[in-house]
Amino acid sequence: PGLAGGSVRIRLRFFGRSPLVEWGPWLLVVVGLGILLAGAEALVRGAAGLAARAGISPLIVGLTVVAFATSAPELAVTVVAALEGTGELAFGNVVGSNLFNVLAILGLSAVVAPLAVERKLVRFDVPLMIGVSVLVGLAGLDGRVGRLEGLLLLGGLAAYLTISVRGERARRRENPEPQESGEAGEAARHHPAWLVIALLCGLGMLVLGSHWLVTGASQIARAAGISERIIGLTLVAAGTSLPELATSVVAAIRGQREIAVGNIVGSNLFNLLCVLGAAAVILPVPVGPAALRLDVPVMVASAVVCLPFFWTGLRVSRLEGAVLLAGFLGYYGWLVVGPG
Repeated sequence: PGLAGGSVRIRLRFFGRSPLVEWGPWLLVVVGLGILLAGAEALVRGAAGLAARAGISPLIVGLTVVAFATSAPELAVTVVAALEGTGELAFGNVVGSNLFNVLAILGLSAVVAPLAVERKLVRFDVPLMIGVSVLVGLAGLDGRVGRLEGLLLLGGLAAYLTISVRGERARRRENPEPQESGEAGEAARHHPAWLVIALLCGLGMLVLGSHWLVTGASQIARAAGISERIIGLTLVAAGTSLPELATSVVAAIRGQREIAVGNIVGSNLFNLLCVLGAAAVILPVPVGPAALRLDVPVMVASAVVCLPFFWTGLRVSRLEGAVLLAGFLGYYGWLVVGPG
């Protein structure tokens, strides 16, 4: 991060207003995007291969390993915000990231390729996401999410992981399936160490690429005279969700569509239970009136919409993806032109 910004400042100092200065932020955007996509490819391949070798379904991998890995930027930004006493940024990042995940990422992934949905999501994970979203909104009615509520959220994460893993083990005992074929099967033939290396390298590239992309975009936005408020409401939440975007779209393209859907639902649960929970334990997180009036209700509504979309045919169609994208554009448009 410091290197990226520092390189631009050094050019300013030594070259004045040379073309290098003007192209610096754009170079960060292009290079960051390339690293981001390469990292998503490595992460999906490593996760799918490990799932096939261990006999674990892609859904569980998407709900846990991939979802938690791609939520690392949200965790870092939110915890640092709590430590620095900027709690409203912490809460806004969690809520904004969840909205971006469902409306933009799920919508775009479904437009790229209709997404398959497993029954477990409809029966357990999505209702849980709705319930936790409502509980977070209720917890913020007194103007903050306190330490006790943060501990309860972290406890909910532990319970969720335990139930998910036990349920998968029971499913494998009752209904053993042959090893996956296709790309996941090919990846599974690699040594586990290489698959782990691919997954970890993919995660590192996702974090680095997303930061460079956001850094370059922020510099371009400031140079264009866009206010810090708009940058915070859009780039911070959207930027920390870029790993989920890259991973879900690449997973959809490569046919690992359970990972694409599970990544989004799992990331939202991780954001609410772990990211917000950890931030609240560090320091009570303030919740502003604007968030309770607009952002939290939209977050709950977007979670509720997932249920009928997932239930009909156990798939998310291109039309449903387009509806989610329209909701994303409407919400972000209101943030920009609304009364605030």
